Amino acid sequence: MTVTPTALTRAAGAAAIGAGAIFIGVNIGHPHMDATSIATTELIGRNSLKVLMAALALAGITGMYVSQIRRNGLLGLIGYLVFAAGYLLLMTPPYIAAFVLPSIAETNPGYVNDVLAAASGRTFTGDIGPLATVLKVQGFAYLGGGLLFGIALFRAHVLTRWATLLRTASGPLSASLFVMPDAFYRLLAFPNGIAMVALGYSLWRTAHTAHTDGTPVQAASKDSRVIPAGAW
Repeated sequence: MTVTPTALTRAAGAAAIGAGAIFIGVNIGHPHMDATSIATTELIGRNSLKVLMAALALAGITGMYVSQIRRNGLLGLIGYLVFAAGYLLLMTPPYIAAFVLPSIAETNPGYVNDVLAAASGRTFTGDIGPLATVLKVQGFAYLGGGLLFGIALFRAHVLTRWATLLRTASGPLSASLFVMPDAFYRLLAFPNGIAMVALGYSLWRTAHTAHTDGTPVQAASKDSRVIPAGAW
């Protein structure tokens, strides 16, 4: 099997679509997480899927950045690095929730509840150690990186414009939902997920068009230079 830039770009687009779909799906009807429910099969499954979602999203945004690297500029590089760090750290809470907390839920329910409260932006009273700092850094990286990356994608004018705008707006919207009750907090999955699906499809379609037409795809822009959409 020959690995080509076009195939990698399409794979990244598919990964982004999968990440967005999972992010939306796992938050539909999401039960409240606490020490009494964290060990249920449903929550272990949902949290495992969240880990997969973060990995797929990381692959997706990497494809988005590299496929139009010359148009993204310095802002795109900074946004990508911060956003990628956010997704790497985003794997931590669901991984702990799926594979660590269920084993100590009965013996140390107070700690479990504090970790879950901190992970969802709620107030907690106990000491959860360095995890509190990790969660703060993760939140800043995810929200700030998503904002910068969305602006860079919009300026690059290659992927679907409305999706880049939604990606840009999703950060501030998510920040506002963090201070709301858990039911509203889950709503942040929808703008973020929809943006990721739309951007992933746009990336896949752009690479597919370049492959089937046999010619580079030029974004509609005042800049007349032609940049291959599938170039890594």
